[in-house]
Amino acid sequence: MADVTFSNVQKHFGAFRAVQDLNLDIREGEFVSLLGPSGCGKTTTLRMLAGLEFPTSGEIRIGDRVVNDVAPGKRDIAMVFQSYALYPHMTVGENIAYPLKKRGVEKAERARMLKDTADMLQLTPLLRRKPRELSGGQQQRVALGRALVRDPKVFLLDEPLSNLDAKLRGHMRAELIELHRRLGRTMVYVTHDQLEAMTMSDRIAVMEGGKLQQFAPPQEVYREPSNRFVAGFIGTPGMTIIDGALSGSPGAWRFDAPGISVEARHLGPDAAEGAASMGVRPEALTIGTGDTPATLRLVEQTGHENIVVVSIGDIRMTGRTTPDKVWSPGEEVMISIDPDMPHFFADGPNGKRLNAKPSPRGNEPSHSLSNLSEVSP
Repeated sequence: MADVTFSNVQKHFGAFRAVQDLNLDIREGEFVSLLGPSGCGKTTTLRMLAGLEFPTSGEIRIGDRVVNDVAPGKRDIAMVFQSYALYPHMTVGENIAYPLKKRGVEKAERARMLKDTADMLQLTPLLRRKPRELSGGQQQRVALGRALVRDPKVFLLDEPLSNLDAKLRGHMRAELIELHRRLGRTMVYVTHDQLEAMTMSDRIAVMEGGKLQQFAPPQEVYREPSNRFVAGFIGTPGMTIIDGALSGSPGAWRFDAPGISVEARHLGPDAAEGAASMGVRPEALTIGTGDTPATLRLVEQTGHENIVVVSIGDIRMTGRTTPDKVWSPGEEVMISIDPDMPHFFADGPNGKRLNAKPSPRGNEPSHSLSNLSEVSP
């Protein structure tokens, strides 16, 4: 096993800064997800760790060794690409076992390790097929198996589940969690899917614009987003961000926006009068009772709950209700916002969080993290 450290790492492609001043300390045996939208720098970061790109400046370490100039094959890593990168002339079994053969593992041991890996990935019936005879999802599983069978110090995974159907993706999330627990290897996982990151990770590194926005355990990222970007990116359904202004003084703050006025509790010393924004997760919104009029715009029935969208002027907010509630689009309803639950942010797209401490109740996903691996996206 090995820890992984990025120290002041930058990567430029001409004038474009793909990664900026990245400092990241991944502990030995930890499962870390690099999470963010397309173009945020997460894949470039993974490729630098793999040795497929070289940092413009800064230092990357695997264990005690600086690997900036170390060839990929000498880093004791295994990488699963978003593309499959399989050997077309080899069978599935030969593709998976190739790293073992290259290392000189004895034939009987290769066969045992191949069987274990193929059984885990549901590939046993396909071992004699060639890649061209497989679906995209099957090819991705073969690529994953080829990395897993090597048992390297560090696993690098670039959206390896993206081509799997929903049911198999849920199964593979659970299998990867169990694999990590069993092997105890350091794993660095790139994804834009927050469900994958939330369910699988010890910590999540949220990136945007080439910069690290927050690096924390999943619950902390959800409950204590460091800034407005993280707050808006994490959560399904997403947090509603409302632009407005703070007024008052410590202990007596209010947040006001057109049609909305909320007592702003739990603000820290950085709070000040003036432009700010409020973030409201669906669980903070009560629909059907309250003192604020709104118009119901949309109801999504998911079975175990309804996702309801309401509007107050130009502001649209999302809430949850029990499935027995019957609503009609266009209906006028009363709503309320639990004053203990909103997040407040300084002005600007990446305005920092102004809350003094975690919201004391309710600000957590609708499914417990222990059960999320069972939920299809």
